[in-house]
Amino acid sequence: MSVLLAYRVIVIDMSDLIEKAGLAGGYERKEICGMALEHIDHDFANPFQLEDLLIFDRQNLERVLKIAKVGPQHLAWSVQGASEQLVQRLLACLPIAIRPVFLSELSHCVAREKVELARHILLDKLFWELTYWKTPELYDELVQGEHLHPGIFRQLAPLIHDKIVLDAGAGSGRASFEALHYGARLVYALEPSPGLRHLLAQKLSSSPVPRAVVLCAGDFAHVPLPDQSVDLVLTCSAFTAEPEQGGEPGLAEFKRVTCPGGYIVVIWPRCEDHHWLAERGFQYVALSQEKEMSVEFASWRSAWRCVQRFYAHKQDVHDYLSKARHPRLPFSILGFHAPCDYSWFQVR
Repeated sequence: MSVLLAYRVIVIDMSDLIEKAGLAGGYERKEICGMALEHIDHDFANPFQLEDLLIFDRQNLERVLKIAKVGPQHLAWSVQGASEQLVQRLLACLPIAIRPVFLSELSHCVAREKVELARHILLDKLFWELTYWKTPELYDELVQGEHLHPGIFRQLAPLIHDKIVLDAGAGSGRASFEALHYGARLVYALEPSPGLRHLLAQKLSSSPVPRAVVLCAGDFAHVPLPDQSVDLVLTCSAFTAEPEQGGEPGLAEFKRVTCPGGYIVVIWPRCEDHHWLAERGFQYVALSQEKEMSVEFASWRSAWRCVQRFYAHKQDVHDYLSKARHPRLPFSILGFHAPCDYSWFQVR
């Protein structure tokens, strides 16, 4: 899921919000400053509301809250004034030991500015998960333009042909269809988002070999397959070193379901994960580019629609697209490396 590569973490000045909240110092000021300093300032425009969190079932709500990494106090501030249904759903997802803290903070009167800041940070941290679940079609439109280096699957072809493959974090099927193209006997497409699974199912309905792909609900830490049941695990721009997005739990699951002698391949890994993967025995492969790679959208309108959502705060991207008047955006303009690399590991 390329989206994991499109963010940058910076320290932002929240002094205005702090002053509006009337925080003169002490514990409260530390807390709101801490939220500000940990804020992730993204390129995207975030249209989601707090009640959108109700789209997640309990297991996935627990999972995305771990991704958000917000404490019970921050969470309580963010849901001040939210529906009772959402509050109860969140409470049920929290470990029993920290529920009293959440309930205590929820009972306090909190400054509106503090609530808005906490809510803003929470929704920004969950932007991509909400995108997968609430607007999967727009996400698919973005991914359709992010063509992988053609050499990646050509090099992986011997590992795919007539093999059983797990595509972990399958999204709308980018790697699944490549695996079919290179002769996979069977592909398990693992994806937690019902919306993305539905899109993939629609695409498969017009595929000449729809039965060669089995859709699975699950995530990196919960792969619903028996031990040693696949020859190859693929994960494309989805798996990271973070435990909430793969990490050690996910890698352990990959090893569990892979037959001895099989392979685990992380396609388009984050640059910051290269060292983590190398420490765990992965070999890194980077393919050369004959010409600069670009995101190639189906049309200029499609490109503009995606830029307005996913790169809304990157003025150079807006300027480039406005002047170019064609639906191609170089990865260098977007600010992250092109999908021309992978890391592989052989299971013993």
